[in-house]
Amino acid sequence: MDKLEKLIEDIKALEQELLTELQKKQDEYLYIIKGRKVRFDEETRRYHRTLTTKLRTYIAEASLLHVVTAPFIWICIFPALLLDATVSIYHSICFRVYKIPLVKRSNYIVIDRHALSYLNVIEKINCVYCGYFIGLIDYVQEISARTEQYWCPIKHARKLNNIHRRYHKFVEYGAGAEYRESFESIRGDFSDLKDDSD
Repeated sequence: MDKLEKLIEDIKALEQELLTELQKKQDEYLYIIKGRKVRFDEETRRYHRTLTTKLRTYIAEASLLHVVTAPFIWICIFPALLLDATVSIYHSICFRVYKIPLVKRSNYIVIDRHALSYLNVIEKINCVYCGYFIGLIDYVQEISARTEQYWCPIKHARKLNNIHRRYHKFVEYGAGAEYRESFESIRGDFSDLKDDSD
């Protein structure tokens, strides 16, 4: 294992450790997860309702700049829905043809914050929007990463700001002989995706 592969393994281990620590918060904040539902006990829900900012107070205290810029945030829903539909159709058809494991949408698009009792209706709607939009970007990135692995598994020469989960399988930039020798095996190497695919 070379240094780059070791660093990637270390990052994966740290990501898993982070997830484990985040999940420990369930005990601290008194909720349990049953299937796709998050449940608080009744006493905690009552306490949360006391923390809700009343709608008229929330609106009255809103910054004028927030009110003026809100339509620019919300108009992005239209290209997001178009992107979602387009990529989902591509994913559903082409991944089956290429025999690439399907991406499990629910692992990326998580909408659950709207169920928090301490949020008012505007905050809940905003949380649904953010959960959808950010999840959609992650979902599209994973579909793109698997597509890139299938069609063009070559690392870039220049530094990337964000390296996706499939990148470590790619051949080094300029390693032409290795690319020709390993292309078919790389494009079919999705054995590590058992827990993430539909």
